[in-house]
Amino acid sequence: MEKPILSKSTFIRGLQCEKSLYLYKHHYDLKVEASTQIQAIFNQGNNVGILAHDLFPNGVDASPSSYFKIQESVLKTKKFIENGESIIFEATFQFNGVLAALDILVKENDSWKAYEVKSSTSISDVYINDAAIQYYTIVNSGIALKDISIVHINNQYVKDGGIDIQKLFTIESVFDKVQNVLPKTPNQIERFKQVIKQHEAPNIGIGPHCSEPYDCDFKGYCWNLIPDYSIFNISRLNINKKFELYNQGAVSFEEIDLQVTSLNPNQLIQVTSELDNTTYIDKSKIKSFLEELVYPLHFLDFETMATAIPIYDNSRPYQQLVFQYSLHVQNEIGDIDHKEYLAEANPNIDPRESFVKQLIEDCKNSGDILVYNIGFERGKLNDLILVYPQYSNEIESIISRLKDLMIPFRKKWYYTPEMKGSYSIKAVLPALVPELSYNDLEIKEGGTASTVFTQMVTGEFSGDMEKTRTDLLEYCKLDTHAMVKILEKLYEIPES
Repeated sequence: MEKPILSKSTFIRGLQCEKSLYLYKHHYDLKVEASTQIQAIFNQGNNVGILAHDLFPNGVDASPSSYFKIQESVLKTKKFIENGESIIFEATFQFNGVLAALDILVKENDSWKAYEVKSSTSISDVYINDAAIQYYTIVNSGIALKDISIVHINNQYVKDGGIDIQKLFTIESVFDKVQNVLPKTPNQIERFKQVIKQHEAPNIGIGPHCSEPYDCDFKGYCWNLIPDYSIFNISRLNINKKFELYNQGAVSFEEIDLQVTSLNPNQLIQVTSELDNTTYIDKSKIKSFLEELVYPLHFLDFETMATAIPIYDNSRPYQQLVFQYSLHVQNEIGDIDHKEYLAEANPNIDPRESFVKQLIEDCKNSGDILVYNIGFERGKLNDLILVYPQYSNEIESIISRLKDLMIPFRKKWYYTPEMKGSYSIKAVLPALVPELSYNDLEIKEGGTASTVFTQMVTGEFSGDMEKTRTDLLEYCKLDTHAMVKILEKLYEIPES
């Protein structure tokens, strides 16, 4: 069998950027390795795909013996069809140099239906193009395909007991949408083949396509001449506006023509602060912010986990579920006490009620509760009220005491060039308190904390459980300790 030139994934890559397609085929070593979090997303997608097989029980599996022997699946699929099988998982077809695998192929009467499983909660244009290349390959392989559908996650499903796959998944036909894009598919295939045959990569510059619809894994190569801090780091500036500046020849802040470039006041503070190497401080607004704080102060931070397939009852797909918090408590006289909670990594024990009970006890009844980005913690607390209405009064009391330490930095009441346009705590801490750093921690940010704990719960974690629990505690503790130290710096400002 002739070796395929394109796969479904490389076809989609070509639609995003032909240079990326060329580099993938000829300079794979330039590709950035997937991060732990990205790999976890891939693994979750595989788990969703396997679970969706239960929608069509008693199917046969055409998977190859290894990833590098994918054409085995073409032969297996052909044999299964010849033997009269009516449900085939990982059915794979090859036509015109294109190889495409399908999650589920089902025969009804004398025709077939195709089902592609996605771990997302809706159907995107990418999925339509994905289905189109599958449809093209399958139909041209001689299969009478009556319909093609996307099977995706229903994010309104609430787990109650065992997983109800009929409710977890939504099956949506995309046949008509595929027919709309299908006429372009043959020409796209031929164009991509020609790209692959070229002796050098297409001359395609950087642009919005580098991150749309996916963040390209060759971005490090294509963006190697862009400095770490550039016009692309201007906070909240529209991506098209950034590339408009870039195409005008501006990369560094020095190259921006401020006479003709429209920036909002906060963006202008960022740019002028960098150009003049000056710190901007609105002392009166910071002073007012500090005067409104009510002691004892509580510095609170949550960590959450989210999975496509709900683990605990009374939870939805991708719902952010709390599993950890850190709480520093500062009395009027300056004494600091630290409290913390980290759930047991047990899929049979929902951590949320014990989380709530301990949080209520630790937060007591008085004093402001400082968080960093109030919408997140407030949203999680409101979710907990829905699940545990018996604690609604106590949780609502905690919500009423929340105040956002991010405000002075988000509103640029305090801005210094070291923040590089960001008001995240990861940017503010080294700018104000350089002696503290996340770099020395094993777990350095919330995404990793969420991924690691989820793996511990699902049994996919292979590291040292006890050490990793300690690492989780140290990470979350630094988040609230950082808030304590940042507030101390703010208190120094009005007196300076």
